[in-house]
Amino acid sequence: MNISGKVAAITGGASGLGRATAQMIVAQGGKVAIMDMNLELAQQTATELGDAKAYQVDVTNDDSVSKAIEDIKADFGTIHINVNCAGIGAAARTVGKDGALDIKKFNLILQVNLIGTFSTLSKCAAVMAENQPEGEALERGIIINTASVAAFDGQVGQAAYAASKAGVAGMTLPIARDLSRQGVRVCTIAPGIFDTPMMAGAPEQVRQPLIDMVQYPKRLGLPHEYAQLAQQMIENCYLNGETVRLDGGIRMSAK
Repeated sequence: MNISGKVAAITGGASGLGRATAQMIVAQGGKVAIMDMNLELAQQTATELGDAKAYQVDVTNDDSVSKAIEDIKADFGTIHINVNCAGIGAAARTVGKDGALDIKKFNLILQVNLIGTFSTLSKCAAVMAENQPEGEALERGIIINTASVAAFDGQVGQAAYAASKAGVAGMTLPIARDLSRQGVRVCTIAPGIFDTPMMAGAPEQVRQPLIDMVQYPKRLGLPHEYAQLAQQMIENCYLNGETVRLDGGIRMSAK
């Protein structure tokens, strides 16, 4: 799919991986709906990028997602690209010093990372299905979700996070199969350890051991590298139903 002239809806678009992707799409001639909990930051990002508009969205609230998608359609006319970067992480062992992990904490991570992703992509796909097919593939849209290497090598204390991201990876192929009739592709990026606001608050004693696990290059991933892969997924119509690790060859140890 040619990005120029296309409309992209990006969750978590005000910062980190989402912002980098929004920046790439605008640079390629596209327009962006920045969906984020932080409306002020989303508006600031939209102003800085240019062809963008901000929408306050809580992906754990299905009504909030529905309203945002309706507003985006009203403002831009349609949606061609959906990138889901909204996510949270929290470390907690299955049984800790206070006993069993609070199921509310476990559920919140699943609600944001997994169910919020599905809520958004399904509504975007319904809009995409109305688009006119284009190109030799006759495609109408593409969805890019964000998993994590934790989906495959989750560490101690990552049961909830790993489960949520494994769910994102696991639903990639079935959703791609579901949407094949509509001409909508689905891919997932599984990032390693990236230099994002989520990592910025981590102390050096947490960051350095993670970098040590990276094979090459020995550093954190950069948001624009995520955006580069997202661009390839958008433009290469034969990429579908696939989860791609973007991690410098990292394989996480138990802790």
